[in-house]
Amino acid sequence: MNRQEFLQKSSLLALGSAILAFSSSFKTPDTGLTNWAGNLRYSAKNVVYPTTIEELRAKVLKIKGGKALGSQHSFNTVADTTETLISTSKLNKVLSIDKDKMWVWVEGGIKYGTLGLYIDERGYAIHNLASLPHISVAGACATATHGSGGKTGNLSSAVRAIELMKSDGTLVQFDQTNPEFYGAVVNIGALGIVTKLALAIQPTFQVTQEVYENLPMSALEHHFDEIYAAGYSVSMFTHWLDKNINQVWVKKKVGDVVPKTNFYGATPATTNLHPIKVNSPVNCTDQMGVPGPWYERLPHFKMGFTPSNGAELQTEFFVPRENAYKAIMAVESLHEIISPVLFVTEVRSIAADELWLSPAYKKEVIAIHFTWKQEVEKVMKVIPQVEAKLSPLGAMPHWGKIFTMPAAEVQSRYPKFKDFLALAKKMDPQGKWKNAFLQRNIYS
Repeated sequence: MNRQEFLQKSSLLALGSAILAFSSSFKTPDTGLTNWAGNLRYSAKNVVYPTTIEELRAKVLKIKGGKALGSQHSFNTVADTTETLISTSKLNKVLSIDKDKMWVWVEGGIKYGTLGLYIDERGYAIHNLASLPHISVAGACATATHGSGGKTGNLSSAVRAIELMKSDGTLVQFDQTNPEFYGAVVNIGALGIVTKLALAIQPTFQVTQEVYENLPMSALEHHFDEIYAAGYSVSMFTHWLDKNINQVWVKKKVGDVVPKTNFYGATPATTNLHPIKVNSPVNCTDQMGVPGPWYERLPHFKMGFTPSNGAELQTEFFVPRENAYKAIMAVESLHEIISPVLFVTEVRSIAADELWLSPAYKKEVIAIHFTWKQEVEKVMKVIPQVEAKLSPLGAMPHWGKIFTMPAAEVQSRYPKFKDFLALAKKMDPQGKWKNAFLQRNIYS
């Protein structure tokens, strides 16, 4: 969502020991560093900003423990540490384009906005982009962030090779010829510092974007698949009021043939809209069916927009595609407690992939994303109730957002979890990259 337009600023509150994703927050941080939303103060003693691989190695060898820090977009402590944060923000270059393999090699700290502009100028595109293009590539891939979703896999599914620095300073590279590659991509910071990645590219393409308003939720019971087949990427936005989908955003790849739909009672918007209709669409990517380059349409917000603050909380759950309607109606049954503390919910569809800790491992999923007001105590009473409704339907939380689901339940959702745990122990035998989040959710 457009953090600057529709989010309200509020004071920071401690979350308390009952909140699994936040139990190590607010512990006398010396750096004063926060995540971009301001709801989390990192607990690190210091932060370092290496600019070269040699500098990175020197820092890694010197520290007792630490974590890689990307664009600070996570809402929980997945990237927190009581030791040293290693920012990858200055390791942010495009390294090369391999025209034979159709790969682009990038450093881990590069942001999607920078990457998109660079490769489009050279006639290329990637299959998917983050809604907010200021997010770092390595961080988004490490947490299996969905991006545009739709007919494509999540952001991490573009990775074709990845290089990490281990705790002893050595570099290890994985590609698809190595079975462990599929565990190394969505790594939630457990394996090392991502130094570079190779992403699949394709020829640049044009996209149109159309918005429809006021889709009755009842239409989803029998027409969910048709609605989500209407474009390259489709998003639904709702406030959980009156059993209504407020907006449906349809992004179509110019030249693609897609099934026509009348949108089952929804009506075409007559002007550009913000997902929160009362807010100005000035920062939103162009709509009304006007063609534009992929990097100006796949995100919901314009490339030049970087939020200066975002007083919000975020939660996201992935549910197997076959349970989509049941999951949406399960959440709808809580509308009376959700709506008062919610800015908006977005529902997207994501294609299956082969990555061990991806919620889309070998199955299509839908993502139900909640952007909450930063009313911490109230929100934290609602989240467990949402989880209780979605858990019987196979829900999995986003690795970088707030959840209270027990570790054993989270682990049980991933058929390759034990393989990932073995890989983590192999890559980090001394536990240099362990933090409270990993101890709780992976090593417990």
